[in-house]
Amino acid sequence: MNKIKKKLSFLYKSLIRLLFIFIYGKIIFCKNPENEKDISIEEVKDENLKGPDNLKYLIYKVKNGRIFNDFVENVAIISGNKIIDKVSYQQVKGEFKDANHNSVLYKGSPYLKKKFKGRVLSLTQGASGHRNYFHWLYDILPKINICSKNYNLKEIDYLYLSKLEKYQKSTLEILGYDNFKIIEANKNRHIQADEIICSEHPWYKRGFILEEAKRLPEWIVNWIYDSFINYGKQFNCNERIFIDRSESTFSHCQFINNKEIINFLENEGFTSYKVGQLTFQEQIYLFNNAKIIIGAHGAAFANLVFCKKNTKIIEIKPKNHPNYVDQHISKIKELNFNLIETNHFEDKEKKGDIFFNPMDFKEFL
Repeated sequence: MNKIKKKLSFLYKSLIRLLFIFIYGKIIFCKNPENEKDISIEEVKDENLKGPDNLKYLIYKVKNGRIFNDFVENVAIISGNKIIDKVSYQQVKGEFKDANHNSVLYKGSPYLKKKFKGRVLSLTQGASGHRNYFHWLYDILPKINICSKNYNLKEIDYLYLSKLEKYQKSTLEILGYDNFKIIEANKNRHIQADEIICSEHPWYKRGFILEEAKRLPEWIVNWIYDSFINYGKQFNCNERIFIDRSESTFSHCQFINNKEIINFLENEGFTSYKVGQLTFQEQIYLFNNAKIIIGAHGAAFANLVFCKKNTKIIEIKPKNHPNYVDQHISKIKELNFNLIETNHFEDKEKKGDIFFNPMDFKEFL
């Protein structure tokens, strides 16, 4: 019975794809976008903005262009029936590939297209760009900055991205972009506009994202700090911080003995914070005010960008979790960064993968 259901499901999806290919046409790879009459490509005008390998960013303008996204791993920027490389986004098993691997080449664009009059700035980039705090600060917002160097963003009619969370709205308000109309990518998977503006990803160019994160350009860190540091909102908080990550829905990078660690650190003069419950402005102040920060690896550490020089950081993560971006940010910010890597620990009855003896903090305190 299950085999029959799977075959019927596959048949149904195949028919839907064929129907939309018939309606919108088969999509092919654009070999030479610079030769296409509806595509213009410019180098970013600010000489200080360069990506990994010291390469200048490119900004694309597509007349009567389309955007299709599957809200997970693929975003296709399309001119006519041709997908454009560099500005399209596609991950295959976690690895960034060129547009030859985008799903629209073999699945088509199986959603009804909605047309918008005006100019759209495309910011969506798959699952990592929806609600992830780190990727919003270090991927999406820098794209806005890149495009602002060549275009007057007051002449942009829409931003194409996911439904905004409160902290995302706060960042756009601070930057002066809170009046933009938003085309929600989750509700509008397939759109067409008079003009689409988009840039390359600020730092993810190839391979696995955690490897590329170690090449995060210094200008991004400095721009985030300069753009937001003056908007920190003062509140009554400790200078000795423990980041309580138990609010996260993810089970990785979680202390199994979280309460034991909180109790120990409170006796050492620390206060625990569930950072996601603070406003964006409060997060800025919390990290800028801190003298020592302890916690398991997680999105809250994106706020290291707001720390003062020589702030002591103690990050704990399992050895099998290959993310070293916080170490990279700390180096740029000249923080006193300390990484503790633990052996993988699994307890089926408890959420988490880190067991840490809090007494081992003694050497750092």
